Amino acid sequence: MIAGIIQARLGSSRLPGKIMLQACGKSMLELMIERVQRSKKLDKIIIATSTNAQDDEIVEFCAKAKIDYYRGSEHDLLSRYKEAADKFDVDLIVRLTSDTPIIDAKTIDDTVEAYVKNNYDFVSNCYPMPRTYPDGTNVEVFSHQLLNEVDREAKKPSEREHVTFFMWMHPERYKIFRVDYKKDISKYRLNLDYNEDYTVLKTIFENLYPKNQNFSIEDALKWLDEHPDIYKINSNIKQGQGFVKSLEADKEAGFDINDKGLFKDRSA
Repeated sequence: MIAGIIQARLGSSRLPGKIMLQACGKSMLELMIERVQRSKKLDKIIIATSTNAQDDEIVEFCAKAKIDYYRGSEHDLLSRYKEAADKFDVDLIVRLTSDTPIIDAKTIDDTVEAYVKNNYDFVSNCYPMPRTYPDGTNVEVFSHQLLNEVDREAKKPSEREHVTFFMWMHPERYKIFRVDYKKDISKYRLNLDYNEDYTVLKTIFENLYPKNQNFSIEDALKWLDEHPDIYKINSNIKQGQGFVKSLEADKEAGFDINDKGLFKDRSA
């Protein structure tokens, strides 16, 4: 079984409750799930949330929307994913994050197809860097077997918080493939981390969704090109700062830091 597992919680430090913010009368989480459900490759969608009481709202939403969910560790995302995959007997995991509400089915399906048709251990459209897809369109595909292996071996805080970090930071161990777009569109920012991001995403949805609920990432980028004043709202926000903080946590925990230079330009 191929399952899209979407990590989701309300305790964001930068924009608390962000996935329940509204656009077009729906939450960002609901809008994202609508888009993910259009995938032709996924057999199931699972929301992986935490046991924190503040995430009860997510569970209530899942129950009402009849979406499968799992509750696990708030900060050890690796164990949360493993336990969710165990509970639902998932064979192939498509990792998605709830701060990417504009993800579309084609991007998901293209990434899954690249995995299924080839002999790779890990396929993604975002890692390893440098990427060509925008931040906010991340898709990562790997097997339940690989997830179990990484769960046993990953010890650093960064490896426990960022589910696939251990995988794509060890190309000597795993066959890794990055799906690239036909041109570099990585300058755009489509994820939901700050209030500026919400302004951009809300505006995109309000302009495109009423006319076409299944608008593509390309449609969104075309609209941003036509409205540079909206594009500029969040264009100066640096990406990858969560990784930088995780590496700092590694150092505080006494681990050697070797980020292979991937985050040298991503510090705050």
